[in-house]
Amino acid sequence: MSNGGNEPGSRSLALQPVIDLNHAKEQLRFRCREVGPDALTDLEIITLLLVPLYRWEHAETIAQRLLSEFQSLPELLNAPRHRLLEFPGVGPVLADTLSAIRQCIVRSARAEITERRVLDCWSEVIDYIQATMGYLEIEQFRCLFLNKKHGIIADEIMHEGTVDHTPVYPRELMRRALILQASALILVHNHPSGDPTPSRTDIEMTAQLVDIAKPLGIEINDHIIVARGLAVSFKGMNLL
Repeated sequence: MSNGGNEPGSRSLALQPVIDLNHAKEQLRFRCREVGPDALTDLEIITLLLVPLYRWEHAETIAQRLLSEFQSLPELLNAPRHRLLEFPGVGPVLADTLSAIRQCIVRSARAEITERRVLDCWSEVIDYIQATMGYLEIEQFRCLFLNKKHGIIADEIMHEGTVDHTPVYPRELMRRALILQASALILVHNHPSGDPTPSRTDIEMTAQLVDIAKPLGIEINDHIIVARGLAVSFKGMNLL
């Protein structure tokens, strides 16, 4: 009778590393609790989000593929639902979960600027605009209507357009400002291309709005363009 340790292939099997999936999962959770989520990579954060929905090994694989496809956590969280559902392994539950997380981010950012002077929380205003529209696939023009103390009265989408253009109707914008009794406006739109540099059309349109608003006693406080994590201010560029 031969020794079991000398059976063909037994040595190669014995040398194969064994991955304890439960240990890997608990180790990641432990790091999140004890060291803090800031210490985790984007891949690890995504994996933790997927663990309640998938077996550990599947969660890790899907997380790797999602990060490879969308390149970053912000791009993933802001991905349109239809793109998520086209991705292998992603179903309605995960798509809904990511949408809910994104909405939590938007609402938290909005809460930071509610009933505060925009000049006292300018970085929070930029964060809110980025969270709301920085990753949209089409251009959107919106306006923050301000009172005399530069607090936000309303935040409204005025128009939506295509991937590289959105119409702006000055008469409608001013009519809305007068109805709200706004004293100042912050104009906002996005560039889906990822480049926030103002176009000639952006600059000319802003100058036109300044000229129309001035006789009405309405100030154009700024025009902000956001683009996939980047932002420019017309006032900061001395264009206002």
